[in-house]
This record gives sequence, structure tokens and C-alpha cells, in this order.
Amino acid sequence: MVADTPSKQEASVFERMTLKDIHQEIQHVYASDDRPWVIGYSGGKDSTTSLQLIWYALSELPVEKRRKTVHVISTDTLVETPVIVDYINTTLKLIDKAATTQSMPFQTYKLQPVINDTFWVNLIGRGYPAPQKTFRWCTERMKINPADRFITEQVSQHGEVILVLGIRKSESMTRSQVMSLHEIKGSILSRHSTLPGAYVYTPIKDFNINDVWTYLLQNKSPWGNNNRDLVALYQSAQGECPLVVDDTTPSCGNSRFGCWVCTVVERDKTMESLIDSGQEWMEPLLELRDFLASTQDPEKKHLIRELKRRMGYVSFKSDGSGKITRGPYKLEFCKEILKRLLQTEMRVRKEGPNPNLNLILPDELHAIRRIWRTERGDWEDSVPTIYREATGKELQWNKDDIGTFGVHEAKILEELACKYDIPSRLVTKLIDVELQSQGMSKRASVFGKIEKVLSEEWRTEEQILQERQEEMARDVQ
Repeated sequence: MVADTPSKQEASVFERMTLKDIHQEIQHVYASDDRPWVIGYSGGKDSTTSLQLIWYALSELPVEKRRKTVHVISTDTLVETPVIVDYINTTLKLIDKAATTQSMPFQTYKLQPVINDTFWVNLIGRGYPAPQKTFRWCTERMKINPADRFITEQVSQHGEVILVLGIRKSESMTRSQVMSLHEIKGSILSRHSTLPGAYVYTPIKDFNINDVWTYLLQNKSPWGNNNRDLVALYQSAQGECPLVVDDTTPSCGNSRFGCWVCTVVERDKTMESLIDSGQEWMEPLLELRDFLASTQDPEKKHLIRELKRRMGYVSFKSDGSGKITRGPYKLEFCKEILKRLLQTEMRVRKEGPNPNLNLILPDELHAIRRIWRTERGDWEDSVPTIYREATGKELQWNKDDIGTFGVHEAKILEELACKYDIPSRLVTKLIDVELQSQGMSKRASVFGKIEKVLSEEWRTEEQILQERQEEMARDVQ
């Protein structure tokens, strides 16, 4: 079954239910207990339909019966498409204002990943390669975790919560199967797949795509948006990015309401469409996204990615080819990405509608600097220099939080390592371990860290491949 394409079996929900019936179901679920509601809002058609239905249903209740707070949460990954960020931010403000004037129990929350989990801290800081279908490291850190943290906090306060999601069975066969798997017999609610104390209510689960658009175009937004603007955003689009709360929720992929850096698909048709429709200032974003996507080329990996994995070992492809599975981006390449990102930020500030647009936050730059200095041997302290050269500005850098070695010491160490045929990175890692252990009350732990560094793979690629070939030859015999 093709997603979002109603088949003959997928009859309209309005053939068996009226809008009044749907409102009454929502009212019944809302009034049946004291569990607060958490609504996932992504700004797209499905989450808008769910939120709008709930708003109208609750507005029909007497004010004194609107006793439970309805928490409207929207997750900003910090790399959302700027046009969509503006749309969602405006909508959340309208919702809060309308909730006050109409005495409605809605309250909005903008969620974000912690700095340590953001896209740029992991990609530029730690060197994680651009996400792809087989290594989609971003979804859990940037979408699942922020939503789960909020839901968990509500569960700890209230015991249980109702999570309202704008998801539909007709979106795909997989979605339908997952939704059915967690249904509670005899109940409108379902169990959450991973969060204890959280139950799921899906008011539009039986809607097909035509039902969604028909409803939005025939019923005005109660908080003052124009739903026809949403239709315009969906021109040439292929869906929306839902609120992701577990790994069964599909990734944004090629959706309209996804991240502008998404490299899971070959082409970002969404951004291309926005540019074609008049948002030419976004072209630098598309160029940078395409540059990141190009790093997935197998022919480039040996040039831009480390021989070892982040844990210090070398692994081989499982296809029996004897080829190495490359690790994170090399530090020098991460420097190149940071430079390009900052240059892109300057361009879109100059050419776009927002002269203060941040593609990367100062806190992320500080986190990247710390990781480079303490984990990746960047004794040159490159981040401030790259930032200054790309932007012509300075940030307030912390000068006391990390070690005292610099470019001069790095050069001396490189010469000595070459002289004695020792990997210079091995020595810098050992010295970094010592620096990070200074002041610790239990110095014994430093020996374990030293042992971990020494146990990493320090042979050359040629030595490793030669031994691998010899092992494969012995296996054949």
C-alpha cells in the first residue's frame, strides 16, 4: 500500500462518523480521568488536524469542566528548515494567546535536544558521519529524547499521562501494524511502546489523507492561523515529520517538515521546492546539505574518515570483502565542515529575511571546542580561529577550562614522534588523559584510562590490511 494514498478499503471516516461524534469521543476521553494530556505538534497537516479537533471538542465543554491542562509540545531539533521554524513559532504564540482569551486549557512548550546531543556537536564535534538509512544516529538524540524527557517528567508528577498523537493507520501498512500491536482491548487508548505510565490516544487514526485536508479546509483554525497557508507549504511535499517518541515512528526522510541537513534521502525535494517558490536565500543551505550528502560516497570515505571507530578499534565490512568500515570524520575534515557552516550562516543572514539567524548556537561551538581539545587532540585550539576567520567576529571563549599545550608544543611532539616512530596521536591522547585527571581525588582511575588508550589500534592501515588478508587466506585453506 502506498502511504497517504487512500484505497477502496480506506473509506472516509465521515461515512460512519459525524464531526459531532468525533467531538463527543474526545470529550469522553478527556473527562474520564485526571490524567493530563500531552499533544505532539509538528506544524504539519496531521498534528494540526488532531490539535484543532481537540480544541473545538473541548471548547464545547463548560469552562469549569476544562480542568486538565493540555500540554502542546513541539520539538525543535535546531536544524529545522527555517521557514517551518518560523511557521511553528508563530503558531505556538497564537495558540497561547487564543488559549488565554478563550479560557482554553492549552499550554505550549518548545522542546530542544541538550547541547551534547545536537546535530553539529555530534557531526562536527565527534565526527559522526552524515546520517543515512543504515546509521540514522540523529533521530533518537534530537527528537525522541527531548519528547521522552518531557513525557517522563509529566509521568513522575502525575503518575500517568495521555499522549495524543496525530498519526493515521492509512499512512502505511507498517504504521497500521504498529498501532494495532499496542491497542488495549475494549479501550480507545493504546499502550506506549516504551514509556511506562504513558498511554496513547490517536483521534485521527481512521482518517485518510482526503479526510485530513477536507477537515482543515472546511474548518477554520481556532487560534487564528489560515489553514490554506498550510496547503501552500505542502505543495510538492511528501508528508510531514511527526512528533517522534520512539523508534517505531518513521523518520522525516524526504518530508516537508524535516531537518534541512537531512541526508537520509538522495535529494531534498522539499528545500528545492521552497527555493523554486521564491526562497532563493535558502540555496546556501541546500549547497551545504548536498556537500554533507556527498561524504557518503564510498570513494571518498578513506580520505575524510578515520581508520578507527570512536572506541579505538578497526572493524571490517560483513560482506567478506576484507574492506575496512571507516570511523568518524577526520578532525581536519570536521574543521572544513565548521568553516563551511559558519560561511553559510553569514550568507543566509545577509541574503535572507533574518539577519540574526543561527545555524549553530554559541553553546554548540563551545561544546565542539571542548570535544576537539579533550578528545581529539586539537592542541591548536582551532574553533576560535575558524570562527574569527569565517565571521570576522569573536565569541567570549573560556581560556581556563582546558589544558595549556598549544601549536608550538604540538609541533615539537610531532617531530619527536616521527623521530622515534611512535604515533603522535597516541602520545597526545596519553597526555590528555593526564591533564583531565589532574585534581582528581582518586588518581588510581588514571591507570584504567591509560590502559584503554594503549589498547586501541595503533598500527598503520597497511599493516592491518596485510594481517587481514593473511587471516582470510588461512580461513580459505
